[in-house]
Amino acid sequence: MTFWRTLGRGLRLRCPICGEGRLFKGLFSMAPACPSCGLDFRREPGYYVGAMYINYGLTAAVELAVGIPLADRVPMSTLTWPLAAFALLFPLWFFRYSRSLWLGLDLYITSLAPK
Repeated sequence: MTFWRTLGRGLRLRCPICGEGRLFKGLFSMAPACPSCGLDFRREPGYYVGAMYINYGLTAAVELAVGIPLADRVPMSTLTWPLAAFALLFPLWFFRYSRSLWLGLDLYITSLAPK
């Protein structure tokens, strides 16, 4: 399992182990397990809190990367609504990707641990 393969599978919303099974069965509901290799996607309570950190971190980084350079050039009254809409809509869209990336990152890191 390589880092880049795991990252690619995460961005395609596929199982981080086999790359075949889909992680989500609906817009926001995860499948209980991979239909291909059987990897259990259900984890202990609080496991996916790390995915929320990824989601929040990327949202904040994009907001800052766009908002700070534009703050001197565009009036705040014009800038507020697009940034607020982005802050509400982007995390909803990125929810699936953040969970997928968190699961893949966790499995990648634990695969490096000595056995």
